[in-house]
Amino acid sequence: MKEQSFSESDKFERAQVMQRLFFEKYSHEPFIATSRFGYLTGKAEEDREALQQKQAPGYGALGVMEQHLANHAFFTGDRYTIADIGLFVYTHFAGEGGFDLTRFPAIQS
Repeated sequence: MKEQSFSESDKFERAQVMQRLFFEKYSHEPFIATSRFGYLTGKAEEDREALQQKQAPGYGALGVMEQHLANHAFFTGDRYTIADIGLFVYTHFAGEGGFDLTRFPAIQS
């Protein structure tokens, strides 16, 4: 099997995609998605303290995304990638987890 060759810019873009996916897994999903789960399962009342503790880091992750999207149409390069898909899903439903997305116009657009 012939090994595929990538240009240096392709390699950098691929690394950026991975960086965004790791961000989603470790800095976004643990706060945004799990908060939504708490509300959807009706456990918000009993887990109120845990949900409140997720607000600051969740808003922090949304702030990072907002800063990037304020100057870029996509998370990596000049085209839609798996990084955009990975970060879209839970962000789209963040309101169901108690996050106010009206504070983030670039994310909303």
